[in-house]
Amino acid sequence: MSSTLREITKDALEVKGQRYHYYSLAKAAGQLGDLSRMPKSLKVLLENLLRWQDEDSVTDEDIRALAGWLAQAHADREIAYRPARVLMQDFTGVPAVVDLAAMREAVKRLGGDVAKVNPLSPVDLVIDHSVTVDRFGDDDAFEENVRLEMERNHERYVFLRWGQKAFNRFSVVPPGTGICHQVNLEYLGQAVWHEMQDGEEVAYPDTLVGTDSHTTMINALGVLGWGVGGIEAEAAMLGQPVSMLIPDVVGFKLNGKLNPGITATDLVLTVTQMLRKHGVVGKFVEFYGDGLADLPLADRATIANMAPEYGATCGFFPLDDVTLGYMKLTGRSSEQVALVEAYAKAQGLWRNPGDEPVFTSSLALDMATVEASVAGPKRPQDRVSLGEVPQAFQASNELEVNRAQKQHQSVSYRDSATGKEHQLEDGAVVISAITSCTNTSNASILMAAGLLAKNAVMLGLDRKPWVKASLAPGSKVVSDYLAAARLTPYLDKLGFNLVGYGCTTCIGNSGPLPDAIESAIKKGDLTVGAVLSGNRNFEGRIHPYVKTNWLASPPLVVAYALAGNMNVNLETDPLGTDKTGKPVYLKDIWPSPEAIAEAVQLVSTDMFHKEYAEVFEGTPDWQAISVSEAATYDWDEGSTYIRLSPFFDDMEKEPKPVVDIKGARILAMLGDSVTTDHISPAGSIKAESPAGRYLLAHGVERGDFNSYGSRRGNHEVMMRGTFANIRIRNEMVPGVEGGMTRFVPGDEQLAIYDAAMKYQQQGTPLAVIAGKEYGSGSSRDWAAKGPRLLGVRVVIAESFERIHRSNLIGMGILPLEFPEGVTRKTLGLTGDEQIDVENLSQLKPGGTVKVTLTRADGSQETLQTRCRIDTGNELTYYRNDGILHYVIRNMLVES
Repeated sequence: MSSTLREITKDALEVKGQRYHYYSLAKAAGQLGDLSRMPKSLKVLLENLLRWQDEDSVTDEDIRALAGWLAQAHADREIAYRPARVLMQDFTGVPAVVDLAAMREAVKRLGGDVAKVNPLSPVDLVIDHSVTVDRFGDDDAFEENVRLEMERNHERYVFLRWGQKAFNRFSVVPPGTGICHQVNLEYLGQAVWHEMQDGEEVAYPDTLVGTDSHTTMINALGVLGWGVGGIEAEAAMLGQPVSMLIPDVVGFKLNGKLNPGITATDLVLTVTQMLRKHGVVGKFVEFYGDGLADLPLADRATIANMAPEYGATCGFFPLDDVTLGYMKLTGRSSEQVALVEAYAKAQGLWRNPGDEPVFTSSLALDMATVEASVAGPKRPQDRVSLGEVPQAFQASNELEVNRAQKQHQSVSYRDSATGKEHQLEDGAVVISAITSCTNTSNASILMAAGLLAKNAVMLGLDRKPWVKASLAPGSKVVSDYLAAARLTPYLDKLGFNLVGYGCTTCIGNSGPLPDAIESAIKKGDLTVGAVLSGNRNFEGRIHPYVKTNWLASPPLVVAYALAGNMNVNLETDPLGTDKTGKPVYLKDIWPSPEAIAEAVQLVSTDMFHKEYAEVFEGTPDWQAISVSEAATYDWDEGSTYIRLSPFFDDMEKEPKPVVDIKGARILAMLGDSVTTDHISPAGSIKAESPAGRYLLAHGVERGDFNSYGSRRGNHEVMMRGTFANIRIRNEMVPGVEGGMTRFVPGDEQLAIYDAAMKYQQQGTPLAVIAGKEYGSGSSRDWAAKGPRLLGVRVVIAESFERIHRSNLIGMGILPLEFPEGVTRKTLGLTGDEQIDVENLSQLKPGGTVKVTLTRADGSQETLQTRCRIDTGNELTYYRNDGILHYVIRNMLVES
């Protein structure tokens, strides 16, 4: 019997006296042909296939198909990819652990072994999404926000503490530590993983999937990883391979250097705009070129982080001396650093000067051409040069939703703290936040923000009184180095006091505005702005009363707090006046490259050792949480945070045959670029909403509603908040914003949840109709779980974003695409139609599916839609009514 490629390619490496076995791509080249010009991201996939070759899930043909990619820079083949580990944040992690606990209940009910429901891969869950900016602008903000977080989220944290004990290979990083992506970059990520297997120490590339779309940030460290839905992540941790098509790889060549005064944020906004225009959805992007030698790892992390914003699966950076320097700085061991270098060079994963891999397509950027920029008012790819922001704001002020406004309104309000009267005008910056993983990993731009604050304070400038300012770093190390540079007092003076370590404003945890400000905005129907150093600025995301949101670098966030209005041109208008009354311009306080470099030199390895020494320990409050030792969770029927999910209630040992969808009604008809923020519950819960009514009925006071994200472990709240975004526009109810629909037949307008429940009582299946890029944005699993619970069976769109399409299938919802050139508009759909989807028992990946539309007058039209179940594995999941149902059935067979 001939040897497999796996057996042929096994080799060994000696590093610092330790012997590591590995699967050699150099040996593979002897069997597969020259691999030297293969993109390094694909080499990681190739090693993964070699290591997992079993002639079942991974075959010789799979490996040869991936190697053959080089011939045409493309390959149409499904492969089974197994990442080394899984990363979670608490918003997505809580429902994942709820599902694991529910799976144990299902396995128990069906007579299986509950111990089978355990992660097979390491899982790290970082609690970083639950802190809210309630208190700000003073020295007590951090302690008060942490206290409120622990108080509000006690039930969730009890549940996570139980999960930490109940499940193997499951670690929890407690609240108040940092953002999962920055903890991953600074501590968890290893670049090269190694573990004992069958008595041998085996080395292989560090890879992962994460339940947050910005998992891509770790690609800066040469670690291949991307965001998946919680559903897919649960399957991966339970031993299921990630089913994927061999991706196209777009090369992005970086040349030159950034000019003084231009930041990594300006660079990433430029890169995002270029790649969105190029078209990289569903593709890998790999950065190359000799400009990488001068691109610090923190800048690479800023670019890798925003891969979801440019639409790519990941934005990969190869391993090189910059990687090793960062690993040393952040406290990785000398043995680990030596292994990374030796392994990368042996495997051809090391970046060499002049490397020119083969790519599907490529584009290039001379970094010297990048200019100061922001992005807004509602999409990360809408880059605006700094001097053109006032015009961009005015254009946004003329959007359809704002047409009734008079230009340049202002409303008088009284500052409750000082008693002074102020005018709040259109364009006022009411939120100015240094927040999110994108930029708070970057010492250079955070030091720049601190130095700009110092220069401003020294000249006598202050933030405008209506600006809610905040600083929420991604890790405690940030506080250490800002303190070492003696910049903290100046940030505090301008209101940028520490409010917490975690995701805040970027995910809608901006907290309430002062009552007087909210009242003034509502009274004048003012269009105001938020400026944040984040990656997301979608409609309705940051704050319900803030209509325009602008992404900017941390120093520009500070500058806009000083200017106080989006109509101020930061290139030509003064930010304010100094102590003598002389106008002060941005250029007067922008720190020099030398001052920034001098401050960055203060960042030390000792800071990382100190902050990560007890990363899993948590505060005394966290440690004091006592939990049950039982293998199954003791569900509290009175809980409004954690409830046993109903997804497996009717599940049987064998899947039922797939049946056609007959007489479906349209629940919502939506336009282009509908994000998972529009679909999935996010942000604050309104008292008059279905979710608010549910909480009030269960004795929860309005002040204790917390956010939708914090209640993701309660399906009753989440299904009521599905499609409830205040900015969503359902074309079935023209002119209406928010989660409303029309109950058909008839003209009754209802909340989408209420209509769905009426349809459920009738036994009527539901459909969603949409335009292009349906489901773009964050990898919110509830954007698929919510529709499933509402009764949605099929989504027909012009195109889908990658993660959401996968999540729909994972929840047993069928994604279909309109034929080329056909849209809801060309069909003249009104929402009164009934939909039949036929021959579902004959489904084929990528095949055609017959859809019949029956109009209100009885006339019919037939479409041949494209099935967006792309792989055989996905079809298996769909036939099982979802991926977790499939996993449970496998466990029952093995028990």
